Formats: sequence, structure tokens, C-alpha cells
Amino acid sequence: MFRMWAKIIKDTRIERDTVISISDYSLSRTSMVFQALEDICYQFDLEKPMWLDSTVKDFQKHSKTRFTQDNFIERIEFDFLEVQVIEE
Repeated sequence: MFRMWAKIIKDTRIERDTVISISDYSLSRTSMVFQALEDICYQFDLEKPMWLDSTVKDFQKHSKTRFTQDNFIERIEFDFLEVQVIEE
């Protein structure tokens, strides 16, 4: 099962978190990542962040990345959204 953990961080504390599970292995890993991020944003009532070169590189290297204000068009009320693959 593919699982992704997401955390909203504000003032160095986890304000909210969730784990998204996807068991449809007909999807590619990239599709599972995008689907999980879409589900995370729905749960947190956020717009989807933009993948900048730095977030893509960080995710490819560590299976983890942070989305900061630079990744969002709307103003966010937290420091960053961190996502991490915890199971594949």
C-alpha cells in the first residue's frame, strides 16, 4: 500500500496532520503522489501547491518535500506543508 504523511507546520509545531493511503497499484508512483496530494489538500481545505524545481528535486531525492508560501498562489496561514512517503 502507498501511504503519504502530510503535516501543516506553524511555529515549529505540527498544527494538523493526516495519512493518505492508496491501494490502486494500477497507478504509477507519480500518479499516486499526485492523487495523495490532492486528497491531502481536500482534507486540509487548501489549494494544491505548485511543484517548483526545488520541491521536485527534494522529493525525488528524499521522498519528502516542503511546500512554502512560494508554492501557493493564495496566502497560507502556516509556515509550510510537508509531505513524506512513508510506505510504498
